[in-house]
Amino acid sequence: MRFMKPLCLIIVCATLAFSGPKISAQEKLNADDIDRFVKELSNWGRWGKDDQLGALNLITNAKRKEAAKLVMDGVSVSLARYVETKQGLDNPKPFVQEMLLTGAGTGQFSSDKYSVAYHGFAHTHMDSLCHLFYKGKMYNGFSRSEVTDQGAQKLSIHNVKKGIMTRGILIDIPAMRGVRFLEPGTAIYPKDLDDFEEFAKLKVRRGDVVFINTGRWQRRDLVGPWSVQKDGLAGFHASCAKWLKEHDIAMVGSDAALDVIPSQVEGVSHPVHVLMLHSMGVHIFDNCDFTDLCKVASEKKRWEFLLTASPIPVRGGTGSPLNPIATY
Repeated sequence: MRFMKPLCLIIVCATLAFSGPKISAQEKLNADDIDRFVKELSNWGRWGKDDQLGALNLITNAKRKEAAKLVMDGVSVSLARYVETKQGLDNPKPFVQEMLLTGAGTGQFSSDKYSVAYHGFAHTHMDSLCHLFYKGKMYNGFSRSEVTDQGAQKLSIHNVKKGIMTRGILIDIPAMRGVRFLEPGTAIYPKDLDDFEEFAKLKVRRGDVVFINTGRWQRRDLVGPWSVQKDGLAGFHASCAKWLKEHDIAMVGSDAALDVIPSQVEGVSHPVHVLMLHSMGVHIFDNCDFTDLCKVASEKKRWEFLLTASPIPVRGGTGSPLNPIATY
């Protein structure tokens, strides 16, 4: 453990965490491998040279109707973290609520103002496709110069104003391994995804949104916040990108930053973000909280559900805080 805790806590944590397998020679990637993946997995031009939705095009009317049939009990579960208002090692820019009118006055109403720099490792949010540049380009070949002081002229979050409604899949790696959480820096590999499909008796299909649970918030509740830059986060190894492309997913999300941190690709930071946002045109949900969803999924033995999510349609926005909902 990286934290100075009493010996009894260290012993308990050892039984609740999983440090993951060592990286094999075949899984050691470098910048050239990522460049190759960028080309091999690309969705550029698949829906036209002017397309700005990317893999969200896979959520068709038929897919929405199919997903709606998953609702059997009417039980809904939030996938969002309560806003983090306290500064911490993983939250340098807390959510700010400023009260404008309160009960102390004589007026008829109360009101407040919210402020949040949502990208990072604390706040539940959605990355738009303009959030990342790679070698001067964004998804579908749009130039990084399209993002100016006036906002993003291409690939902005307002393109997703109609919202997201499709089949969601929770891939709960800790549940499959019988632990509460994965240790920071633990990589998840394609074999883990195959194993989970067998464990949950389901198949990820075209147009699905895949969520990966690492138990990040459970660990945080137990040992407190930690420095992501120093100690890392569990997440996808870059080799998972091919698996996700083969399954033709519409979106992907996690309870952390999706990528395993530190990067296990020499010379490339956030390679999974690169392959999702830049190459495949796959929007990302970051910093979700699956605590309640994991309980419901485990009780029902169902890791598929109707997913709905509605980002704030800010013209020029690089993403949006939001509250994804799973309905059973």
